[in-house]
Amino acid sequence: MARAIWTGYLSFGLVVLPVGLFSAIEQRDMRFNQFERETGKRVKYKRVAEDTDREVPYEKIVKGLETASGDYVMLTPQELASVEPGKSKTIEIGDFVSLAEIDPIYFEKSYYLAPKDKDAGKPYALLLQAMQDAERVGIAMFVMRGRQYLAAIRPSDDVLVLETLYYADEVRDPKTSLDRLPEQVDLSSREIGVAKSLIEQMTVPWEPDRYKDAYREAVLDLAKAKEDGKEVTIAPVKKEDTKVVDLTAALERSIAAAKEKRAGAKAEPEPVATTSTAAEKGTGPGAEELADMSREDLYARAQKLKIPGRSKMSRDDLADAVADAESETRAAS
Repeated sequence: MARAIWTGYLSFGLVVLPVGLFSAIEQRDMRFNQFERETGKRVKYKRVAEDTDREVPYEKIVKGLETASGDYVMLTPQELASVEPGKSKTIEIGDFVSLAEIDPIYFEKSYYLAPKDKDAGKPYALLLQAMQDAERVGIAMFVMRGRQYLAAIRPSDDVLVLETLYYADEVRDPKTSLDRLPEQVDLSSREIGVAKSLIEQMTVPWEPDRYKDAYREAVLDLAKAKEDGKEVTIAPVKKEDTKVVDLTAALERSIAAAKEKRAGAKAEPEPVATTSTAAEKGTGPGAEELADMSREDLYARAQKLKIPGRSKMSRDDLADAVADAESETRAAS
């Protein structure tokens, strides 16, 4: 089981419930150590005073903050401690906003916010359901590990997700930080139409499992091959085509390629089904309608029916679950 990295209380209005904060992300970055080529010995770093080879012990190190003039102001641990945010065990929701209003550039890191005990279950479920129905996210401030965080708390299926946010002054203004921005240009309706057609051709349901870290997998395969003593052949690097071409012609060729790719995917033989969904069997209400619905539409319907575990269901599983839930609803009425 995952361990909470922070425990405390979540409050909204006068409602307070004990919660735990759990990391929602498990980064799989490639981590390399450095070695001396000739000896194979690890290369390590030491803290040394500038212009000397003298190593400085940790207890003698102080922190310096660079000022606008380029000088440094030295700050002692005691001075820094005097201005640290006071310890707090409460995540207090002060405002609710629409998630669509928050630009994704503000999102920093995701955490799961879970009830700490059984007594917190009901107020937690109430907040989760109310936020889902209202389509709102809570904005809160809290302190963790000596740092004050701004956070957005949003409902996600059966759990609340806390997203730490960057502060406004941490997000760069592109107008002042970039050397060049797109200029105002005249676009013909044909150019816009062709570009929109390409977007439509390339639009697919969001399925995160479709996307793999090819570099990480290639590095692991390479390391395994070398560990097994196999000969490694280095493939030549392909040169990217960066030639400037006619915009509209390039878009039209892209549309043709997208259509060909999609047609090829449809032409692939499908596995023989051994079972049928409720929608395919025609056993549930609206079976024909469910059979024609996309996974996104089925998911939205499952969300309205409060079907648990819907985010992990395939399209056919969603169709079955929706058909069963609607059957039960009709029987109850």
